[in-house]
Amino acid sequence: MKNRFGVLAAAVAAMALLCQSADAGPRRHHHSDKEKLAAVGIGVGVATTAGYFGLRDWRWDHPQNAKVSNGGAMVITTFGCMALSPIVSTVVLQRELTMREAYAMTGDCIIPFVGGWLVNQAFDAHPEWEAKTARKAVRKTARHRR
Repeated sequence: MKNRFGVLAAAVAAMALLCQSADAGPRRHHHSDKEKLAAVGIGVGVATTAGYFGLRDWRWDHPQNAKVSNGGAMVITTFGCMALSPIVSTVVLQRELTMREAYAMTGDCIIPFVGGWLVNQAFDAHPEWEAKTARKAVRKTARHRR
């Protein structure tokens, strides 16, 4: 009974996180790239979590017929998430991802929600890591040398 209640509580919590707040302003037709990337990250995360439970015989503790160990399932699904997130994001956005976006998505696969934030903080602290910013800096130094 406790197991069913826990699954039900987790499902209700997940549905609550998916609810959108009311917006009395004009209707938004175009989603920003950040919203699309967040949706892809959530979708791939849910899919790889389902893959984890599939590998573990759909049980949390001590499955009878698990295909791999607990650690093995974690490693497989984490690497699967790291591989799929940039691929699916590129297809959804219909453009090449920036390095920041790709690293943030893989960071979210390693540490959900926090990994992408840490990557963004690192890129904010080091703007020279961005390809566009790095090209501008190279052009600036080339002009100063002349």
